[in-house]
Amino acid sequence: MDKAEFDKLNVFGEGQPNEAFAQYFSGQSFLTMLAKTDNGIGFANVTFEPGCRNNWHIHKADKGGGQVLLCIAGEGWYQEDGKSAQSLKPGDIVVIPANVKHWHGAKKDSWFSHIAVEIPGENTSNEWCEPVTDDKYNKL
Repeated sequence: MDKAEFDKLNVFGEGQPNEAFAQYFSGQSFLTMLAKTDNGIGFANVTFEPGCRNNWHIHKADKGGGQVLLCIAGEGWYQEDGKSAQSLKPGDIVVIPANVKHWHGAKKDSWFSHIAVEIPGENTSNEWCEPVTDDKYNKL
C-alpha cells in the first residue's frame, strides 16, 4: 500500500516519530497517544513505515496484563516465539497474553497502523529482546 492511499485510511494520522522507543525498532515508527483510562488501560496508534518492525518483546505481568492490537490501516505481521508469522490487515484483532514473546510490524511493501491497547495487571513491565533479523523477516 502506498503512502497516499494509507494516509486516507489511517484515521488517527501518522503521529510523531517514535524516538523514545526507536532503539527497539528496525525502521521508522510513529506514535500517537490516544487515551489512558484511570484504571491504566492505554491506547496508542502506532504507525510503521514499510519494512519497519519492533524487536521481539514480552509484556510481563504477575496477573492480568498483556496487549491487544486493533489493526486499522495497511498490512503487517504478528509473530509469537515458536509459531509462524500471521498476516495482519485492517479489522484484524490480536490478543497477546502476558509473558508471551512476540513482535509485530509492517510488511515490506506496505505502511501499517494498529492501535495498541495496554492491559493493566499486577507488576507489569516490558522486556525488550533481540531484533527480528533481516534474514527471517525477508523470508515472510
